[in-house]
Amino acid sequence: MKKLFCIIIIAAIIAGITACSDNSSSSSGATATLKAGKKVEIYYFHFTRRCATCMKVETVSKEVLETQYPEQVKKGDIFFQSVNLDEKDGATLGEKFKIEGQTLIVICGNKSIDLTEKAFMYAVTAPEKLKAEINKAIEEVMK
Repeated sequence: MKKLFCIIIIAAIIAGITACSDNSSSSSGATATLKAGKKVEIYYFHFTRRCATCMKVETVSKEVLETQYPEQVKKGDIFFQSVNLDEKDGATLGEKFKIEGQTLIVICGNKSIDLTEKAFMYAVTAPEKLKAEINKAIEEVMK
């Protein structure tokens, strides 16, 4: 029953995101440099109760940064934050970004790319595809 509920919630979120998200990105790889004073913020919003896919989205996202962008992460130019929407601070941050459910988003300045649909599609079955999508999103917002 819990799995069915989680699947229904995820499907509803994906349907909503599909209807109103812009997932445009480039395929230039992890070579772009960040403009002075800009930072890439990657947020994974979730709730306290999470399914295996939810946890895998977080794991894969962290792996991309650790393997592809270690220097930028070390300098603080790129950072990842897992945000629990059930906690007060998480709810406040969620309101700031108008987030209401599980969401993976890449932000730099006024550019943002919502990767939620692809994250839930690829995290478990094709994590390498998700890693590629995260890389593309990072490169796109860095332009």
